[in-house]
Amino acid sequence: FFFPRPAPRRRYPRGEPRAAPQHTMLAVTLAALPSLLLSPSVPATGSRARAAAVRMAGDGPSFGDLDGSTARIGIIKARWHPEMSDSLIAGAKEALAACGVKEENIVETEVPGSYELPLAARYMALSGSVDAILPVGILIKGDTYHFEAISDSVSSGLMSVGMQTGVPILFGVLTCMSEEQARVRSIGPGNHGPDWGRAAVEMALLRQSAVGGPKSKFFMGFGDSGEDDAKPMTRPAERIGF
Repeated sequence: FFFPRPAPRRRYPRGEPRAAPQHTMLAVTLAALPSLLLSPSVPATGSRARAAAVRMAGDGPSFGDLDGSTARIGIIKARWHPEMSDSLIAGAKEALAACGVKEENIVETEVPGSYELPLAARYMALSGSVDAILPVGILIKGDTYHFEAISDSVSSGLMSVGMQTGVPILFGVLTCMSEEQARVRSIGPGNHGPDWGRAAVEMALLRQSAVGGPKSKFFMGFGDSGEDDAKPMTRPAERIGF
């Protein structure tokens, strides 16, 4: 390092404090620099740590009064982390019942893991047996890139199924950084299942309004919404195992 030449020596009156020479201050700063750079960060403790562990994006959307008496809802469960996935599905089914969805109009099946959800959702959508599908799975980050690969594939696959088939596909897959985060979002007051159930009913009703439900012919209010003897132009769907 280049040390600047010391300033000319100055005479101080008796009793006046003397400033440290410039080169001395620079040397002290350089000596302390390694400890400043290498000092460990102080971990969050107490309420800060708890808040970070359970922090969520928000309180969720609001839903109005939903009449799901004509809605047909499909639920597909990935079998990894069964305690948490079962809790999510239980919460979703409670919301479906509160919206008036009939038990016989809920179609359930399961697959080994979340990676298989998009294909199963496509089969169910093509069966014509449901108006909306709720795939449920839990992905927890580990030490490898497996979490990112599966999360991206599942998200893209489910969106693709919905766009290709016209059947609403909910994203009921938790993608969490730890098991604690997953439990907070699946068990207890933070359970996302009820919101997913209500969202499934709302999207099922939207689809009915688009393709012709019991009391509507056209899409989202465009066209004649009155009742007449004409039947919706839909071909009877064949059931494919659902």
